[in-house]
Amino acid sequence: MSMPTVAECIFCDVQRKDDRPIRARTRSFFAVNDKHPVNVGHTLVIPYRHVSRLRDLTVEEFAELRDILETVQDELAAQNAEGFNIGVNEGEVAGQTVPHLHIHVIPRYRGDVESPRGGIRNLKAALVEY
Repeated sequence: MSMPTVAECIFCDVQRKDDRPIRARTRSFFAVNDKHPVNVGHTLVIPYRHVSRLRDLTVEEFAELRDILETVQDELAAQNAEGFNIGVNEGEVAGQTVPHLHIHVIPRYRGDVESPRGGIRNLKAALVEY
């Protein structure tokens, strides 16, 4: 399976065409619910600018990323999230299916898996088929 091209980028389109509400935004990023959630509240933080990797962000964008991640976590904690898995897939071999950087914020709740020990090393089954 080949990666979509920039012209086919769903995250560039989500800014204009998607019906999901924007959960949070900064000058450089926006956050929306994941269409294929792993857990209730699974959120994607996406830069407006089309970049593929974290290292493509400017210093200023990286600072904004911290701010929006904090905002999203605070919002989810107010909805009873007790912990978070935050992850990025960079490159097709790492599981990146959209070549536009996106950060997964997956809220965790006591009892959502039998044994959370190991965190992202032990991924849980998705709520929705991918």
